[in-house]
Amino acid sequence: MEGVASMVAEKPVVIFSKSTCCLSHSMKSLIRSFGANATVYELDEISNGEQIENELIRMGCQPSVPAVFIGQQFIGGSKRIMSLHVRNELVPLLKDAKAIWI
Repeated sequence: MEGVASMVAEKPVVIFSKSTCCLSHSMKSLIRSFGANATVYELDEISNGEQIENELIRMGCQPSVPAVFIGQQFIGGSKRIMSLHVRNELVPLLKDAKAIWI
């Protein structure tokens, strides 16, 4: 069984999502708009999705999705990502994680 740590290891950007979540869709679109190719795990479509969701909740992800990891660090959900974006702090995080090169 894969846990969150192994799923985010060595990946610049990982988004835990649910295919029916509009906020997850918005976060994926935002991060892709900068040219980042995020690894996306749709928790409602993978066999251990419920286990991963429980682990995310234990890590403090409230709600559990979207959960965005940049540079193997949990950054936050949609509110935190939008806050970083508005303050022009999201792109530097993506650059530091080598998710984008602009």
